[in-house]
Amino acid sequence: MKLPLIAAAIALLSIAGAANAEEHVVQMLNKGEKGAMVFQPDFVRAAPGDTIKFVPTDKTHNAEIIKGMIPDGAEPFKGKPSAEITVTLTKEGVYGVKCAPHYGMGMVALIVVGKPVNLDAAEAVKQIGKAKPVFAELFAEATKAASN
Repeated sequence: MKLPLIAAAIALLSIAGAANAEEHVVQMLNKGEKGAMVFQPDFVRAAPGDTIKFVPTDKTHNAEIIKGMIPDGAEPFKGKPSAEITVTLTKEGVYGVKCAPHYGMGMVALIVVGKPVNLDAAEAVKQIGKAKPVFAELFAEATKAASN
């Protein structure tokens, strides 16, 4: 008798957890609040199980993981140019995202899911062009968020 009750309780908790998941929308823009070729917002604080929807508000942009900037065991993603992509992030840590065609122009974003467990490893990844100063700002924001 107890086993069915426990199973029902677990099922209800997992449904409730999914219902509490949040969707974060990130626009991919030619021009935004921080300049040209940007993700807006370029810093997202999320909880495990939240989804991130990358919307190509302007064409030719994509969203994909930067090699080495993903938590261990997390599933990398790579969107197609001019296509919307929605990802559910379940592993805690830091996710570095780029628009492949505009990476050198600094079109990057940082997503922190739960605790930034791989922050040091993500910061150690070599960046190119304008992505370097953009990530310097984003990592400063991640460090500040982690201490709160």
